[in-house]
Amino acid sequence: MTSDRIAAQITFLTAADALKGVTRANVLMDGSRHENTAEHSWHLALWAMVMADQAPGVDLHAAISMALLHDLVEVDAGDHPIHLPQDASAIATKEKAAADRLYGLLPSDQGQAFRAIWEDFETGTSATAQCIRRLDMTQPLFQALNNVAQTQVDHDVLRAILTTGRSTALADTWPPIYAHAMGLLDKTPAPLPAPLDDRIRFLAEADRLKSTLRATRLCDNSRPENSGEHSWHIALYALTLAEHAAHPIQIDRVVQMLLIHDLVEIDAGDVPIHSAAARDEATQARIEQAAADRIFGLLPADQASSFRALWDEFEAAQSPDATFAKSIDRVQPLISNLETGGTSWRDYNVTRAQVETRVGVKVQRGAPAVWAAVAPRIDAWFAAYT
Repeated sequence: MTSDRIAAQITFLTAADALKGVTRANVLMDGSRHENTAEHSWHLALWAMVMADQAPGVDLHAAISMALLHDLVEVDAGDHPIHLPQDASAIATKEKAAADRLYGLLPSDQGQAFRAIWEDFETGTSATAQCIRRLDMTQPLFQALNNVAQTQVDHDVLRAILTTGRSTALADTWPPIYAHAMGLLDKTPAPLPAPLDDRIRFLAEADRLKSTLRATRLCDNSRPENSGEHSWHIALYALTLAEHAAHPIQIDRVVQMLLIHDLVEIDAGDVPIHSAAARDEATQARIEQAAADRIFGLLPADQASSFRALWDEFEAAQSPDATFAKSIDRVQPLISNLETGGTSWRDYNVTRAQVETRVGVKVQRGAPAVWAAVAPRIDAWFAAYT
């Protein structure tokens, strides 16, 4: 049954929320805190989207899907910093058990498909896996090199990684990036050739999205979610629930929309859907348009135009792709509320009717079967707590 299938998919997506609680060795570029694996996975997927032409012949959607899924096993197995001694065999055993559990939550056909993507990344033999592995060593490297609070210990670790560790491979596979990284390390950065210079500037700016807080809380209710990890989660939601779209969609475009849809919040901040500020749509639209001008304008002209067009399409919510993307953007916070006892519903005194008009209408436009599957849980919550 469709409802049973959706229930299994929602169970998987709820379990995936725990990736936001897995702390990595990397620190955000502003030095404020350690990064978590969910926001790293979002940033890696964005790197893939921006650097697609650096790996000719690699399918972009396959690469982005791999970036979204590659570290999911860390929900159970944890992160293992590359600069510390590790028992590779023990880690592999833990990660296999994690894959068994997490992908086993999905309907069997989808679980097998997602697991195959993860296994491809682990073996590293396909062109897609080699592409994502290269980006997976580059994104954390540049984040660490640009950390404004970098210590001498951090500097020494980075030098070891670049001169004797895994990042030495970049000297052969991506020479301009390697030369620039060494220059950043020595405070004499070599100029990057166009268009890499603008792309790196854009990707560095994107790091700030990890510090934009939302009203939605993590499913364990431990803290507010940020917009970077939210963007990872809804891209995974779209990938998982694509079969339930109301109309035929191009899931690759939907996922890309969701990876960039909230970048404007770097300047504009998050406006909770149930807040009073959300009612002033005209003012917020002007702020977000200005933010889009600035942030997408950091990219080379051709990418600035294509990324901005994709964001504009999402905002207009008229195409089948954008309609589905908007519906998914409403579903994930809804599940968070159900998992946390209606946290933001309580904070904003939301009624069942308001959930219907502010959330349900949009979800039903793009994914009616998903709304039908979750509506009984919403009814039960409001019946019990209001």
